[in-house]
Amino acid sequence: MNYKYANRIERVKPSAIRELLKLGADPSIISFGGGYPDPEIFPIEKLRKVYDQVLQEEGRLALQYTGTEGLMALREKLVNRVKQIGISCCVDNLFIIQGGQQGLDLAAKAFIDKGDIIITENPTFLGALAAFNPYEPEYVGVSMDEDGMRMDELEAALQKYPNVKLIYTVPEFQNPTGVTMSLERRKALVELANKHNVVIVEDSPYREIRYEGEDLPSIKSFDTEGRVIHIGSFSKILSPGLRLGWLIADRVLTEKLSLLKMASDTQNSTLNMYAVNRFMDMYDLDEHIVHIRKTYKHKKELMFQTLHEAFPKSVTYTNPQGGLFTWLTFPQHIDTKIFMQERSLPIAKVGYVPGESFFPNIQEKNHCRINYSYMSEENIIRGITNLGKLVQEIC
Repeated sequence: MNYKYANRIERVKPSAIRELLKLGADPSIISFGGGYPDPEIFPIEKLRKVYDQVLQEEGRLALQYTGTEGLMALREKLVNRVKQIGISCCVDNLFIIQGGQQGLDLAAKAFIDKGDIIITENPTFLGALAAFNPYEPEYVGVSMDEDGMRMDELEAALQKYPNVKLIYTVPEFQNPTGVTMSLERRKALVELANKHNVVIVEDSPYREIRYEGEDLPSIKSFDTEGRVIHIGSFSKILSPGLRLGWLIADRVLTEKLSLLKMASDTQNSTLNMYAVNRFMDMYDLDEHIVHIRKTYKHKKELMFQTLHEAFPKSVTYTNPQGGLFTWLTFPQHIDTKIFMQERSLPIAKVGYVPGESFFPNIQEKNHCRINYSYMSEENIIRGITNLGKLVQEIC
């Protein structure tokens, strides 16, 4: 069959993460590739009780259609919850989405025409590139340092390119680097967006998984002109299988974006929204997050200790204060994709995400992203040790 695809389908390519997550089906592979939470900390028994109660007491409502914007009671809880990160809004500014990924798709669908420019961090979350690509944008990558996106480069890019529509950022424990944007740069980012009339997409799925340092206010908290779209998610603080996130924006924007959501999927699962709302009534979500933080802090420390012992000094890595990842940089001559294909997978039985996929334009091949949240302590030690032996041979 000679299918007559739309031109945008040419921009839809297999994701490196999508392909590498298949490694999870091979029990012989220790995969540090995915962004999976630790399944051992899912509150399974509590959720079982929650679903039982919801079905017994509200089953006829929970199994029915509901509004596109999502369950009002859950939205009200989230409006109160985001006050702690400086966001003052009402329920009309917030609606429920299918995890943070849908928020990225909706933002691009609303703003991007073919050839419009999206500014991203360099490197950036490849899932965001996958969401944006069907709308045929051009990308400008802005480099980062230990304080996040560099504002001097961002300002130069905004001056050079008049058709910038969106600035995309992951300000806390950035995926893939683990870097957090400083307070000063958050303020400067909003000032530059105001000056150049650009919308900011603040993708914030990891912010509550901080185990070192002090919390910073959201970028949205500095928004005086209604140009910041804030995206949050239950995936990392409760369960990704629920597919529940939220989007906060100016009311004019939420009206447009929710119409796009209605056209795409009508609504999120009514049952899951009722369940999460009931979970927050019955249990202390913050207490659960404290447990997550302790677990991931320990795993991160264990991984870093093993990296220090097993890897040569020529390989450097970021030291995030939270989140799920660290970003490794190898000597320039090493292509981490080839190394994984030819040595890491067949010999060490270890997988990761090669860094080249995270660069929107010019790919740098001597990096990789490694996740420390998903694997057991035993596999962290074994996998990093085995990988380190091979790295020692080529560095």
